Amino acid sequence: MRICLIILCCWMSMSHAATIAISCGAVGRQVELCREGVAIWEKRSGHKASVVSTPASSSERLALYQQLLAAKTADIDVFQIDVVWPGILAPHFVDLAKPLVGQVKQHFPTIIANNTVNGQLIAMPWYTDAGVLYYRKDLLEKYQQPIPETWSDMTRIAKHIMTEERKAGLDKMWGFTWQGRAYEGLTCNALEWVNSYGGGQIVESDGKISINNKQAEQAITMAASWVGDISPPGVLNYAEEDARGVFQSGHAVFMRNWPYVWALTQHEDSPIRGKVGVAPVPKSGNGQHAATLGGWQLAVSKYSKHADIAIDLVRYLTSEEEQKRRALAGSYNPTIPSLYQDKQVLAANPFFGKLVKTLNVAIARPSTVTGAKYNQVSAAFYNQIHQVLAGRQKANVALEQLSRQLLRVSKGERW
Repeated sequence: MRICLIILCCWMSMSHAATIAISCGAVGRQVELCREGVAIWEKRSGHKASVVSTPASSSERLALYQQLLAAKTADIDVFQIDVVWPGILAPHFVDLAKPLVGQVKQHFPTIIANNTVNGQLIAMPWYTDAGVLYYRKDLLEKYQQPIPETWSDMTRIAKHIMTEERKAGLDKMWGFTWQGRAYEGLTCNALEWVNSYGGGQIVESDGKISINNKQAEQAITMAASWVGDISPPGVLNYAEEDARGVFQSGHAVFMRNWPYVWALTQHEDSPIRGKVGVAPVPKSGNGQHAATLGGWQLAVSKYSKHADIAIDLVRYLTSEEEQKRRALAGSYNPTIPSLYQDKQVLAANPFFGKLVKTLNVAIARPSTVTGAKYNQVSAAFYNQIHQVLAGRQKANVALEQLSRQLLRVSKGERW
């Protein structure tokens, strides 16, 4: 009789278990850490979740998401979405404000506000980001060079060290790697250049299209001068992992990337372990440090057949416990302020203490003001910038054309 009861209880437990799917990114250790977090949740909840990997390019991932959501597919229950997508994808996601009300107050209010569209919390913050400058501290010490504050300093130091290292036989050494492919990553890089020169944010918070100005022209012209000089010609096809590959193999002095790269450079099999420093992204001589705000959120599809279970998965993955684990294992920046005072987190990521200041003043891409049209705005921006970087267009001409394009996208009215 007792055996029968045990079998019955097991059968009843299994009958209530469900299998859902979550999409995770493919950059760095994203998929690995996502699977680990999901596995912990599975043991605690009794449910199962399959992890679906997606394209590394955020632009390609958005296009895939739009196709899936337009089809109202139930194949994916939880979507990992970029910080600039809530306004684009909002109609397809569940309002998380009430079911996760107890957890919402733990997170940075600015990110919660970013994820709130028409009063509905479209997604929960998972990890946040801001662009940073990685540098080879051993090489700066070797050549007695300071950590660069300005773009001109960075360019000069990069050129000097690259030249000297090549003379010493390292013919693959470059000065600076970054994300130059025509995709969302280039928008992030270029916005940092433009804003640090005082050239605005492409479209301002009042809806004004501001990109066609002299400061922006100077910034883009400066960046174009790097290609084939301190940056490899192939940088025009680099995304995050391409830039990291060159830097982590020991073939670059500086790199612009996201904080997740830190843990990878410090891995036991990294050729540059212990030789890397992190600093703010440089500025123009008279400008300010400008780091583009990044980060990813978790949203629950309205078309999920197990929305309550999907919400529970989001509850765990965005919790303080899981965010701390991810910070320790992969240098992913928490969206919970208290974790930036955690001794274990700071020991594993010494630059996190300084990064809080960067996060508080990071530049938001103009996704809020442009709403559902942001993807068109960003694509127009990075495509025109790419033309300049590739030497096919002058910066002043490209920015004038871009301004006209954006005017057409806005239809001459408020966004």
